[in-house]
Amino acid sequence: MADTRKSKTRSSAAPKRRRPTASTSAKTKAAGQSEGSRSRRAQGGATDGRSSASEGAQPSRTRSSSRNGLSALEAAEQAREHLAALLGRPVEAVSGVDRDHGNWIITAQVVELARIPNTTDVLGDYEAILDKKGEVLRYRRTRRYHRGQNDGGQ
Repeated sequence: MADTRKSKTRSSAAPKRRRPTASTSAKTKAAGQSEGSRSRRAQGGATDGRSSASEGAQPSRTRSSSRNGLSALEAAEQAREHLAALLGRPVEAVSGVDRDHGNWIITAQVVELARIPNTTDVLGDYEAILDKKGEVLRYRRTRRYHRGQNDGGQ
């Protein structure tokens, strides 16, 4: 019964705010620092500038960029952005990622003509070649087809 009285009084009246004291403000400040350091770790950076062992599970962008250029994920993201800007249409899917002589070869699907029903949409497969920095060296359409079209064993 004591619990029901507490909930009734809290729901009917606004909660009282306590006046911050030196000890509570120090606790709040310490909690804010630990929360900020947690968010920096979650974003891929350590709080003291060094990398910890637990962060090794998720590669950071700076590490992959300084060593071998882009990672496959970064290359796919760059290709999506560049192709969307070049074609004026959003990239629907990245269907392939390959590496050749230090360059990335990304294959992406783009809706070229939207129709109703969507199984009759006209799609295009585009191949983009990116350098180590993520810049597009060249791109071309390799295939054009209807969404509902059978692959034919390819």
